[in-house]
Formats: sequence, C-alpha cells, structure tokens
Amino acid sequence: VAGFGALRRLALALPRPAAVRSRPGRVWRWRNLLVSFAHSVLAGLWALLSLWHSPELLSDIQDGYSVSGHLLVCFSSGYFIHDTLDIIFNHQSRSSWEYLVHHAMAISAFVSLIITGRFLVAAMLLLLVEVSNIFLTIRMLLKMSNVPSPALYEANKYINLVMYFAFRLAPQAYLTWYFLRYVEVQGQGAFLTANLLLLDAMILMYFSRLLRSDFFPSLRKGAAGRDVDGEKFLID
Repeated sequence: VAGFGALRRLALALPRPAAVRSRPGRVWRWRNLLVSFAHSVLAGLWALLSLWHSPELLSDIQDGYSVSGHLLVCFSSGYFIHDTLDIIFNHQSRSSWEYLVHHAMAISAFVSLIITGRFLVAAMLLLLVEVSNIFLTIRMLLKMSNVPSPALYEANKYINLVMYFAFRLAPQAYLTWYFLRYVEVQGQGAFLTANLLLLDAMILMYFSRLLRSDFFPSLRKGAAGRDVDGEKFLID
C-alpha cells in the first residue's frame, strides 16, 4: 500500500497532456490510471512469468503453492487497498462505485488466500488479467489525452481485443468451469465460487461496453454531446 502511495506521488510530478491539464475533472483520473498501469505491468508479467517458470502448479489449482504466487497475491492486495482508499479519499466513490465493488471482492478473496494458502494458483491465473489491463489502460490514457495519432489508438484497439480474449475471458472461463466442477460448495470454496460468478457478470458487462465503444459506436445510446468529465469512470 505504501509503495503504491509513493507511485501516486510520483505520478503527481509527471507532466500531463494539455487535454488533461485543461480539464480539472481528468487530473485525478489520469494519476489514478498511471498507478493502475504500473500495477498491471508488474502484476501481469509477474503472474505470467511465475506460471511459465512453474507450469506444474496448474495441475493443482486448489492446493498448489509457490512463494512467488503468495507474494504476488499480497502485492496485488496492496494495490486494491490503495486504489480503494484513493477513490474514497478523493471523493470519487459515486462515479467509481463499480470499482469499489470489484476491489471489495478482490481484497476479501485475496485475504482468504493469503491466510489459508489455498487457491493461490487460481489467483495467479486470475491475475493474468493484468496483462490485458496494460492495453486497456493505454486505451483509456489515449482517449483522455486526445492523442493526435488515430493510428496508435486503432492499433491498440485490436491488440486490446486480442488480449481481452487471451488473458481475461479465457482464464476466467476456465476457472469458472473448474470451480463449478471440482471445488466443494462450502466454506472458502463456496465464497470464492460466488465471487467468481459475480466477476463473470462484471467482465461480460465491461466487454459489452468495450465492443460498443470501440467497434459498434452506433449502438451507444445517448453518447453524443455528453461531457466526458461527467461520465462514470468505467464508461471511459
């Protein structure tokens, strides 16, 4: 948590695009996204390399253990706690309530994994989503900064879609199938399964927003003429 707090302070000192500086409502979002980007790069590559280095972990999703995976879950828990506090203390709870719900789910699930040492491999698979989040965050930063190169946004748009399937939808679908088929529906197993199913619904909702925004803009209702600073954080 302290480490991400230091990153947030560093983000305050970094130069901001003119489109962000000219819109006070975007300043907090820009800084928040930079910290999120740092977490995505570190956690996503950490999860990917840990599973690549120890593929045998995938054969025991419930009880497989590695020190690297345990530290990764602690690291990401720190980010979710920091981001929750950042949203609340900067009075962004109303516009970012979906993030708060997601973070509450992640923190409660991760704390249970840290304490019991079980399902750490499942958490590592879930944290592969951070590889996808790298490109999702780049997309949001490009939109906020009004980048003058449409080609850059277009290229990232398609990379983001591929990464969404490979590192978000695929691991999530596999884990949902695994939990529903093999995990006991009681105690920690029941709690994590409920969290996983709620996360499924959220991911599909976000995916539909992404498709409407980047690939089927004509399907977006009432989007024209609205002030971006007044929009909900996630809709950006």
